[in-house]
Amino acid sequence: MRRLFAFMFGTTLAAVLTSGAMAQAWPAKPIRLVNQFAPGSSGDTTLRTLVPILSQDFGQPVVIDNRAGGGGVVAAELTVRAAPDGYTILCATSATQIVRAFMVRGSSFDPVKDFTPVTALYSAITLLVAHPSVPVNSMAELIEYARSNPGKLSYGSSGIGTDHHLTGEQIRILTGADIVHVPYKATAQALIDVVTGQLPLTFAITGAAGTFIKSGKIKVLGVVKNQRVALLPDVPSFGEAMPKFQQPPNWTGIFGPAGLPPQVLSRLHSAVVKSLHHPDAQARWVANGYEVIGNTPEEFARQIREQTALVAGIVKVAGIKPE
Repeated sequence: MRRLFAFMFGTTLAAVLTSGAMAQAWPAKPIRLVNQFAPGSSGDTTLRTLVPILSQDFGQPVVIDNRAGGGGVVAAELTVRAAPDGYTILCATSATQIVRAFMVRGSSFDPVKDFTPVTALYSAITLLVAHPSVPVNSMAELIEYARSNPGKLSYGSSGIGTDHHLTGEQIRILTGADIVHVPYKATAQALIDVVTGQLPLTFAITGAAGTFIKSGKIKVLGVVKNQRVALLPDVPSFGEAMPKFQQPPNWTGIFGPAGLPPQVLSRLHSAVVKSLHHPDAQARWVANGYEVIGNTPEEFARQIREQTALVAGIVKVAGIKPE
């Protein structure tokens, strides 16, 4: 019995010491950051702001591995197959990690079980904008007008099942406002169509819409948030017009493979959040109209669970079918 106890104690102690040694040694070699964005894209250039900051913190190079394709699937699959040692991490969006599960039939990975959430980096500040000729100037007025004139107004989105579309469907579900959905392949084209008067409404991120707002070519009806944002304190939130509104997932975050050791997760999380608040990174967030998140792994995991339930509810009520 004593020998068995000694063996078990020794095995447990060895595991603890090995885990502790791994945490102290990590990272002992370059870290590969698998990135679902294409080289040169907005998401890619924004992420690259963090790389030199992280590399300096770790004392090891952080190397971006661009794996665009399949709506983030290529990058996700590569990370799922990687060893859970912290040397392969993933930068992915909520479109891949949450929404995709409802938009396709079958998947090669489980967005919850196959990953370790590290932190959500940032969320794009999205606005609902209108052409000046649209006879409303706020979300409250829009809801009333759309109720009285069903089907007369239409809004552009970045595609079926995107956060823009899910937001539009939630307006309809919560208020009964009948606004026609017009899916686009690119938000930039929808925005141009509103600027030129070919489309009444569209969703657009702050960075893209800013110039047109300042010139008076479009007007802002609301920010797609539950509360107002510090960057636009004078713009009412959707939550003010619709108290039960919940913002659909719209974030970019960092993940590891499932089973990432707690000590490595803690070190990785600390470094990433620290890099988010570096002055160089902060300047990039403001310029692109992003809001920094930097939540804990536990908070991020809870956010994913709650937003998955939100999307499931919207998809069910709206009758959105997977491809």
